[in-house]
Amino acid sequence: MKLYFVRHGKTQWNKEGRFQGANGDSPLLEESYETITKLGKRLASVTFDEVYSSDLKRAVDTAQLIMAQNHSRRDIIQTKSLREWHLGKLEGQKISLVQSIYPSQMNAFRHNLGVFKAQTFEAESVYQATHRLAAFLEETIDKELENILLVGHGAHLTASIRSLLGFEPALLRAEGGLDNASLTILETDDFEHYSLKVWNDTSHYNN
Repeated sequence: MKLYFVRHGKTQWNKEGRFQGANGDSPLLEESYETITKLGKRLASVTFDEVYSSDLKRAVDTAQLIMAQNHSRRDIIQTKSLREWHLGKLEGQKISLVQSIYPSQMNAFRHNLGVFKAQTFEAESVYQATHRLAAFLEETIDKELENILLVGHGAHLTASIRSLLGFEPALLRAEGGLDNASLTILETDDFEHYSLKVWNDTSHYNN
């Protein structure tokens, strides 16, 4: 089975440098529609057995734009399991402001989740965030299917995908996060062992 993970397109809050999290949301930028459509065309010939999206609008809109280009139409199943990391008091805040107040914790969130203190911000723990995706895959998706599209969010997908690949918490975001409208592909036969085929691919941006 191939799992096609897509981070939603760039939003107004991304542009403004704000945390969105699981409860904040802002619309896709106009420029994102073209980029996502290019990704949809790239994936047009892939027959997806199921399509899942976070239930937040920026992700749903991204999924709809991708599937509008697909040769085989599928309903988009919305789920809270694919929502962005619950960031508590950080949601809606300017990243630069929080960085100035909590420099060590913001560096931890970006580069070493092993020392990120989620309780400081009333946020979801690293385990809670990453386990959410692992449990969803194992409990929801039929192992006999071939291609699954999952549209979600940057911080959550970055950490969760690398957790599926066996990385320790300190390394889950050590190499940076997934770009907007990027494609990452994993393969698995049992939802216990995963192999990485494509990571953070944005080659469709300029096609």
